[in-house]
Amino acid sequence: MSYLNTISSWEQLLETARQHTPARRTKRPGQAPSTVPVPSSLHKLTPNTKPPVLLYRDSNSWCPFCERVWFALEEKEIPFETEFIDLNNKPKWYTDLVPTTLVPAAYIEGKLVYESKDILLELEDHFGETLLPENPEENAVARQWVEDAETNGFRDIAYKFLRQPPEDANELANLQAGFEAKLDEIEQTLGKYPGAYFLSTFSLVDIMYSPHLDRLAANLPVYRGYHIKGNSRFPLINAWLDALKQRPAYNRVKSDNITNNLLLRRRFGVQPIGNPLPLDLSESEFIEYRAEAAERLSDNRELAIGDILKNSGVKSLGDISIIQEAVDFHLRLLADYLINGNGKILPGGRTGGNESIDPIFAAVGAITLAYLRNRICAPRDMSAGAATAFRAAADKVLASIY
Repeated sequence: MSYLNTISSWEQLLETARQHTPARRTKRPGQAPSTVPVPSSLHKLTPNTKPPVLLYRDSNSWCPFCERVWFALEEKEIPFETEFIDLNNKPKWYTDLVPTTLVPAAYIEGKLVYESKDILLELEDHFGETLLPENPEENAVARQWVEDAETNGFRDIAYKFLRQPPEDANELANLQAGFEAKLDEIEQTLGKYPGAYFLSTFSLVDIMYSPHLDRLAANLPVYRGYHIKGNSRFPLINAWLDALKQRPAYNRVKSDNITNNLLLRRRFGVQPIGNPLPLDLSESEFIEYRAEAAERLSDNRELAIGDILKNSGVKSLGDISIIQEAVDFHLRLLADYLINGNGKILPGGRTGGNESIDPIFAAVGAITLAYLRNRICAPRDMSAGAATAFRAAADKVLASIY
């Protein structure tokens, strides 16, 4: 199998990837998740100084309420550290500490605060109202709309519509009508101030709504055949979603569409009936995020290989040393494609040269890529943009094997 020597080593791949992306994560050996993003503001701290905020959040990094707080911390450029809570096995010290036992919670300069809305407002009190308008009247409106986002019933009816079993068509129709009425209210609210955001500037109101509308925009086409994005009934909501994409903090904290859809199915057992939204990355964004995806894969390859060998079923295909060699090769192949994006994917594959690839070797590669494509979770493992680029590259390499 001379093609084994045609792909760069992991060390070479990691070095090249890091030359093309500033994205970095801190490793957490033996812990879940195995890495954690480096806050963009951590450089503000003087050496040997603890961050002023400690955020307790879910270990999957998917909770929309935790995302709100993370989003605000990145927007306000507040240095913080994170402690992850396994929601399936919450430690007793945490349930004793936080009266609700829920995430998120945070110590803000030594003060314990829980409930995402209260944490957001506390961050404004402690670190300046950078996410609330300066104008007193608009500030009052903002605070009221932050409250309304929790009490107006939008989330309740939205998720009932999303999870309602399809057998009762009348109930489903009623829920859709109620959900659309709530979207109409949001559309009208977005029209009360100039610009794309709820208020005249980006604010806590946008942060309150963004995780839920983002997830619903991804989930509804797949599980209800209903579209928010591209829906002419909601032009202001669509303009708002486009405006969010321009914010670096939003892109650091958001999930990608496939993560949102896979987790919804695993968590609630909802069955898909439609197709996911098409990829929405430009070519320049793909290049940027491909480098991040290659850096994440190269830096975390040992855990990735161990996970694949343990959970994907490849070990049943033959000699373990050959299987492990095949897994390693196909992951390096994927990292190489993410970095170089060249057309000659496999030396012996459909787009490669004349050398035939062993069918068992190829089968291991196919299982490896298909497994990892659906195993990646954003933003737990990498940013949403990197996860999107990763999955697209895995599809491309997977198609070249057979």
